[in-house]
Amino acid sequence: MPTGDVAVAPLEALFRAFVPLFVAVDVFGIVPIYMVLTRPLGAGDRRTVLRVSLLAAAAVSVAFALLGKAVFVILGITVSDFQIAGGLVLLGLAGLDLLGSEPRGLAEGGDAGVVPLGVPLIAGPAVITSSIVLVDLYGASITIAALLLNLGVCWLVLENAPRLLRLLGRTGARGISKVVSLLLAAIGVHWIRQGLAGG
Repeated sequence: MPTGDVAVAPLEALFRAFVPLFVAVDVFGIVPIYMVLTRPLGAGDRRTVLRVSLLAAAAVSVAFALLGKAVFVILGITVSDFQIAGGLVLLGLAGLDLLGSEPRGLAEGGDAGVVPLGVPLIAGPAVITSSIVLVDLYGASITIAALLLNLGVCWLVLENAPRLLRLLGRTGARGISKVVSLLLAAIGVHWIRQGLAGG
């Protein structure tokens, strides 16, 4: 049973789990990176890379969502400990994106499906941290459903990335990514406050 919010309707819980995961994935920030990594590929090969990357992201994120609680027990840590640590990680990731430059040294073409697209770009530390905490707040089934919905959104956006990138332009996509990073930082602060209150 989830130990966070009580008496939350399933659809509301799904929405509450979906939003932080959507922010953590930052699919609009991935779009320009995805286009660069798959630039040498034809349309068919690009779809194959996208499918492989989403399967890898699903496997990693669902595994952490299901096994996260066991890790807590083995290491002797509490959810409050992890919320504080997770909030600090989200703040760090948001800071790196807000203050950093474009990613460098990434594999290109057909090798990009699992790494870096699947992990860590889609199922990165922010998604893993979010999924472990959300399982405790809303339960495994709600969290996994929210994860899969987010991966569906990823597929929809990245499948249409060529026309979306033409519409937004590189600067527009980067601008959306920065706004999403600010939201990620805010969620990190929220988790730190929750962890301190629960400790």
